[in-house]
Amino acid sequence: MTQTQPDIAAMSFEEALRALEDVVRKLESGEVPLDDSIALYERGEALRGHCQARLDAAQARIEKIVAGPDGQAQAVQPFDADR
Repeated sequence: MTQTQPDIAAMSFEEALRALEDVVRKLESGEVPLDDSIALYERGEALRGHCQARLDAAQARIEKIVAGPDGQAQAVQPFDADR
């Protein structure tokens, strides 16, 4: 793992998810030396946390507008309130 890796904080959700999938593939292959496996696992955890934070931020912004009888917005509720 001597390659320079991109800064996780600068990654989009999609970039981080692809990088996380790559980490999982490498770890599952069983062909990575132990020290590199530990470093990969740590990077994977950081990528997972970044993806989760991006998803949480997106969910917080997604709102469903509840319209009143006159068609005007009365209130907002979380996007997943119907679940």
